[in-house]
Amino acid sequence: MSNQQSPVSSLQSPNFQFARGKKKHVLVIGLDCAEPSLVFQQYRNELPNLNYLMSNGVWGELESVLPPITVPAWACSQTSKDPGTLGIYGFRNRADYSYEKMTIANSRSVVEPATWDYLGRVGKQSYLIGIPPSYPPKQVNGAMVGCFLSPNVNSKFTNPEALREEILRVAPNYAVDAENFRTENKQWLLEKIYEMTQARFKVIQHLMKTRDWDYFMSVEIGVDRLHHGFWKYHDPKHIKHEPRNPLLNSIHDYYVWLDKQIGATLELIDDNTSVIVMSDHGAKRMDGGICINEWLMQNGYLALDEKPEGVIPLSKAKINWNKTRVWGEGGYYSRVFLNVQGREPNGIIPPDQYERVRDELIAKFTALPDHEGKPMKTNAFKPHDVYKKVNGVAPDLIVIWGDLYWRGVGSLGSGEIYTFENDTGPDDANHAQQGMYIYFDPKRKLGGRELKGSKLVDIAPTVLNEFGMPIPSDMIGKITNNARSK
Repeated sequence: MSNQQSPVSSLQSPNFQFARGKKKHVLVIGLDCAEPSLVFQQYRNELPNLNYLMSNGVWGELESVLPPITVPAWACSQTSKDPGTLGIYGFRNRADYSYEKMTIANSRSVVEPATWDYLGRVGKQSYLIGIPPSYPPKQVNGAMVGCFLSPNVNSKFTNPEALREEILRVAPNYAVDAENFRTENKQWLLEKIYEMTQARFKVIQHLMKTRDWDYFMSVEIGVDRLHHGFWKYHDPKHIKHEPRNPLLNSIHDYYVWLDKQIGATLELIDDNTSVIVMSDHGAKRMDGGICINEWLMQNGYLALDEKPEGVIPLSKAKINWNKTRVWGEGGYYSRVFLNVQGREPNGIIPPDQYERVRDELIAKFTALPDHEGKPMKTNAFKPHDVYKKVNGVAPDLIVIWGDLYWRGVGSLGSGEIYTFENDTGPDDANHAQQGMYIYFDPKRKLGGRELKGSKLVDIAPTVLNEFGMPIPSDMIGKITNNARSK
């Protein structure tokens, strides 16, 4: 494993010869979960194509949204709205104030206009591949290829529908995701990730060459699947690190290989094409999980009619709602819900006690130490304090455990608050708040400067600005990359 920054001598700079372009294009290469410290420091000198973009453009960390989760993060980047305004707080959201009904976010969940909607209104064509959530794929001026939420390639995962056959002709092994990526069969998973990414770039390059596009954006989910599957080999500080495992270099080797795919893609652009390479969040080791519902039960907030036999999901627990004040959902963060009189069917918290209970929970969560009694640096947020608007059925609290080194675990029955096994299968990594951002324009000398303070919600206004379009007043982001100095 390359723990140190690679030697400069290993870098051979590419020799791009960009043809003269007649009209403006913007190419966005999205790498879900790409970790900035790996691209900007640890591996930079072994990534000649990304290094070229950085050295001739601008680059820096890109602050994700809260929570830093694939859904809704990519949608936030393309609408320049926060999760509260979108009403999407994660993959699974409460459909109403009942106890059972949860919905999985999909493309129809995003009702705010995205970059491609604004571009389509002025006749510009957008080709969009795998941007979550994009199933079912929407009709756009151009084409949309569904993300990993698509059931499989046998589904109607493209719009127009005829594009599906063309994709499978170009890349017969095209896959929307590395299925069952939470597995112990690591060699199989690694092969699936490479196969999937290679097919995706084959399709990207085919469409770039055969379509008259203005805006082209893709998201590769393979980086995310790699981090969740292989971080323990990569990171010596990981609680489950295996220093002699043959997979030690798996993350490093994929990044080096991925850089080559990006290089082949850059060969297809002209000098009137701006390029953005970005991630929706970063990655970091996972130290363990906090069993939120075990904690709530042990602290008198959650009551069961019968003790579970073994570990079960919350949905299968016999909850006594007449005695339950609070329950929670797990994930890379926790969503906490209060059982409020007049709001939930069996609500027991009086509305005038609502804020007191929330404040009490925040104090207790943030004071909770780790399994060794050390401070965890947990943060808990009230949605109205962190979002411009709060639409849909929001959690009452959003909890980020241990500075994202810990995850939330929703299952019940272990009797333990701390766990080192994931209830959804093997998973080595959590998400980090900072993603990565690189901007490059062949016609501009930007000098390889590092940018500070860029945010995920800045992407949509930045893209619209590239096309000389006005920025809608309700977008919360700003134009980044010093594009105003053109």
